[in-house]
Amino acid sequence: VQLQESGPGLVKPSQTLSLICTVSGGSITTKDYYWTWIRQPPGKGLEWIGYIAYSGSTTNNPSLKSRTSISRDNAKNTVYLQMSSLEPEDTAVYYCQASTYWGQGTQVTVSS
Repeated sequence: VQLQESGPGLVKPSQTLSLICTVSGGSITTKDYYWTWIRQPPGKGLEWIGYIAYSGSTTNNPSLKSRTSISRDNAKNTVYLQMSSLEPEDTAVYYCQASTYWGQGTQVTVSS
């Protein structure tokens, strides 16, 4: 299974971030797979953002829940992350992950 994140790279404060995780080599509806978004701010540890399960249900980090939305497109085998009201503190490398599989991450910088 391969995961590939993609996104805008640079986003202005207060804007909404949209990231894509394209999955190949396996289906996002495979049982017991939880397609997770994780981020790592510079110089800090990993922070769990949330996931969308194989069933389609979602769970988000309570501290980010009001600003985040995770969805999917089964036909495209793709998972999405939207995060609104971005702040410079949201600058991080964003990863897509499931089971033992990780994408390479995509840098997101929030700056005017």
